[in-house]
Order: sequence, then C-alpha cells, then structure tokens
Amino acid sequence: MALNETVTWRAKHLGFTQELTSIITDFKAPTFFADEMVCGAFKSFRHEHYLELKEGKVIVKDVFQYVSPFGFLGKLADFIFLKNYMKNFLVERNKVIKEYAESGKWKKVLEKKLL
Repeated sequence: MALNETVTWRAKHLGFTQELTSIITDFKAPTFFADEMVCGAFKSFRHEHYLELKEGKVIVKDVFQYVSPFGFLGKLADFIFLKNYMKNFLVERNKVIKEYAESGKWKKVLEKKLL
C-alpha cells in the first residue's frame, strides 16, 4: 500500500453488485492511512484508518465519512437505514480482519498473491 495507489472493490450490498474505486490520499505508515472514493455509488466518501499498538495489541479505529447521492432522498435513506447499515458493515468487516490477523489466515492470502 502506498500514497496515490488505487484499489477497485466489487461487492454485493443491499442486493446490488457494486463497484467502487478508491485512492490512498494520506499515508503515514504504520499508524494511519486514508482512502477516498474516486468512482462508486456514493456522492463522496473518505475512510480513515487509525492503528495504534497498545499493550501488545493493535487497536484499529475507523472514521468513515460519506455523502449519499440523490439529495434529499439520499439523506432520507441515511436516516432510515444506510447509516446503520454502513456501521454494521464496518463492524463485521473488522471482525473478519481480526480473525485473519489473529489466526494466521492472513498468510494464505499473501501466499495466493505471491503465486
């Protein structure tokens, strides 16, 4: 991972397959990086990742700021369900990351990339 590197994700959310491209806009290894959407479903978003070593463990804090598309309708969707959906998505994603980091599963991911 490096400053100005881009990544494109394809995932199914809310029943729709979506593609999102983001760019690393800030990078301070090993404690912080931020990515911002350059193409995707949101009007905009910025995702900040803070990492801190505390008592031998890595503490991760996510700050996710986004603006939904579609003006008033997007704001209504935020209020009704999207804000909670995104919060739950990040919580679940971090559980998976924690599982991979603590179990050694991360090694298999790297092995696949090296092949």
